[in-house]
Amino acid sequence: MNSASHLAWPFFDEAHRVFKTQLQEWTSKQFADQHGHDESRDAIDRECVSLVKALGQGGWLKPAIAGKAHGGASEVIDTRTICLLREELAWHHGLADFAFAMQGLGSGAISLKGTPEQQAAYLPRVAKGEALAAFALSEPDAGSDVAAMQCSALATADGYRLNGLKTWISNGGIADFYVVFARTGEAPGARGISAFIVDADSPGLEIAERIDVMAPHPLATLNFNNVLVPHAKRIGAAGEGFKVAMATLDVFRTSVAAASLGFARRALDESIAWAKQRKMFGGTLADFQITQSKLAQMATLLDAATLLTYRAAWLRDQGQRITQEAAMAKMTATENAQQIIDMAVQMHGGMGVKKGCIVESLYREIRALRIYEGATEVQQLIIGRDLLK
Repeated sequence: MNSASHLAWPFFDEAHRVFKTQLQEWTSKQFADQHGHDESRDAIDRECVSLVKALGQGGWLKPAIAGKAHGGASEVIDTRTICLLREELAWHHGLADFAFAMQGLGSGAISLKGTPEQQAAYLPRVAKGEALAAFALSEPDAGSDVAAMQCSALATADGYRLNGLKTWISNGGIADFYVVFARTGEAPGARGISAFIVDADSPGLEIAERIDVMAPHPLATLNFNNVLVPHAKRIGAAGEGFKVAMATLDVFRTSVAAASLGFARRALDESIAWAKQRKMFGGTLADFQITQSKLAQMATLLDAATLLTYRAAWLRDQGQRITQEAAMAKMTATENAQQIIDMAVQMHGGMGVKKGCIVESLYREIRALRIYEGATEVQQLIIGRDLLK
């Protein structure tokens, strides 16, 4: 069972502790304690859709939605609850964490900045797991550098005409709708970008490529070929798309750190269990001081990351700006988790690199988290610039 001892820390309320207990009861029944699964593309697509439905039916997508009227758990998104969910899901099943995160990230802009009509049309279906959401920001030449965006949206009497490519889009190819960011030209750079809701069946929207990565998740490149998007499906004001994107990422970036905690905590749990059972030189692996030293190092790295993660989540829930704190949490948690999981693989010896071993799966799962939603190097820049203000 995934440890919940850190919920005794003052970052949490009693409601969070009750939530965690209920979540653990559900996950222990829903998931076998095994990260491995069929990694063929079709199987991953089917499993992701199935996981979204299961999460929706269980009521676990509600915390990712703002507004009770639209299926949300509360009027505002509670960051600590989002983090607890991702940490728990990641401990059990990397794809389940992915499925939950994309529902929140993909619909976050609508929750935060959408019109009442947009919210009513999309959010209840997302909360129930009946519609898969996606967040389409990155482009072939515009990842961390959002200002370099080339995808364009030309205003016409009938709506906006979208043209260009989006890539590395999670849920690409299986989403029911995409929140798309495109250049509308009100000002240079990031100030001339707007956000739109684009339904997956819109004429001219094509899946240009399905992208296979080391820990299989549904990813794709999207091609927008003169796609007509009604004016009513623009999110927020024209030219404010960058603000919409950053507001969305501010909510969910800290949760990336929380997913890292889940992966790292599972790696530590697996290492402790393995050290106790692995017979070696007339004793067990746990008898060796070098093993004890490694476990101590792993536990300390994990606690340090946990403190930074839930500090950032708590501060945001108090209404504070957390640009620096979220960056510190995301950077530290993902980097520490990589170290912890690497040590877990080493401790398992040959078993650690065997396909199907949990720590082997964790090793592949964690690597992308150091890149997406702002690579470690980008987090360092954010922290440095914030310190110099």
